[in-house]
Amino acid sequence: MNIFSDTNGPAGQTEARFGARIAARLEEGSRDLPHNITERLRAGRMRALSKRRVTQIQLETVLAGAQSASGSLDAQTPGFWTRASALLPLLALVLGLMAIGVLQDQERAYELAEVDAELLTADLPPTAYTDPGFLQYLKKSAQE
Repeated sequence: MNIFSDTNGPAGQTEARFGARIAARLEEGSRDLPHNITERLRAGRMRALSKRRVTQIQLETVLAGAQSASGSLDAQTPGFWTRASALLPLLALVLGLMAIGVLQDQERAYELAEVDAELLTADLPPTAYTDPGFLQYLKKSAQE
């Protein structure tokens, strides 16, 4: 009877070999024991094996439930739409910043156009255009 035949993968095989070595060592040491002690050890092994099988059956049931709920046990790589939806907020942020930049540029252009229109339509001497306080004068007159 091989109790380690139902293990999977490298980790399970390593555990199975370790368990087989321990079982062989215990078997060697139990040859010199009296019959009543040997029978008690055998009964204890059978109880331990039955609990191991019950635990493994429960684990298989839980894993099967997880597989049916998620579709598979393996982690799947995200698809195109998952990646696209993850990049959507970044795209919205970049487009929003670009829109803000364009709107600010337009607002500045409108302000400069307004100052130029004031300059071209005002009745001022040419020396007024070189005055450093002229822009302040235009702003003050625009507010009035």
